[in-house]
Amino acid sequence: MDAGTTLIGSLLAAAGVLGAALVAYLGKRGENALMGYSSLTEKLQVERDRLERQVAERDSRIDELSSLRAADQSEIARLRLDIDRLGGDAR
Repeated sequence: MDAGTTLIGSLLAAAGVLGAALVAYLGKRGENALMGYSSLTEKLQVERDRLERQVAERDSRIDELSSLRAADQSEIARLRLDIDRLGGDAR
């Protein structure tokens, strides 16, 4: 083998090593990006679940208050009838 062939072989080997290093670097970056997206997705799901619970609790409280309001309105109407029946001003 002459020096030219050895030089070309060495350059090709160096290029192969650099290519492998580049692929490994890019692969690690991709892995880190996927882990970041996975972590973000998990955090978003936890936040979504927490907000869904809050909305459900709020809706339950609204239903309860609505029921109490209806009962209060009914009681007010009954009391106005009693006032009117007794001769008062029911306004």
